[in-house]
Amino acid sequence: MGQFRDDPSHSGTVGKPKICPILAVAPKTTTDRIQRVLNAAARVVSNTKKFDQGLSQLMHQELHWLDIPEQVNYNLAVLTHRCLLGKVPVYLSNYCIPVSQVATRRHLRSAARHHLTVPRHRLSTYGRRVFAVAGPTMFNTLPDDLRDPAVSTSTFGQSLKTHLFSAYQHV
Repeated sequence: MGQFRDDPSHSGTVGKPKICPILAVAPKTTTDRIQRVLNAAARVVSNTKKFDQGLSQLMHQELHWLDIPEQVNYNLAVLTHRCLLGKVPVYLSNYCIPVSQVATRRHLRSAARHHLTVPRHRLSTYGRRVFAVAGPTMFNTLPDDLRDPAVSTSTFGQSLKTHLFSAYQHV
């Protein structure tokens, strides 16, 4: 594995690629293409060759970059958390309804665990990708301490990133 380039354009820091949550509605072929671009960017930044081993370890441990699916999940979860805090437009907040606010579900265990209601959808391909379904579904998969509505946005983002990076340690 090569060393990071020491030229003025990098100045010791590496920018993180930004992925928007709209990719939650993109098919896997699209996210795979973007992952290949991210891998190429990591190779350029680290000065490694295409077939050098350890690229994913370099991306996760040295560059602190998440893979594209995890970046999509991160942005989707942050957007959903911001919906719960009322820091997004109302039309988005209307899709994030805690189970505890639904009268018929108030006494369920999921209400105490800060789960969100996931609306039913008809199409298995497109229905599960819309924000109304993808956001609450992703949010409900998070650990209980992350779903706490009292957590600030910055603390939530840091804890979520730590949680997502911990998955790479077990692989």
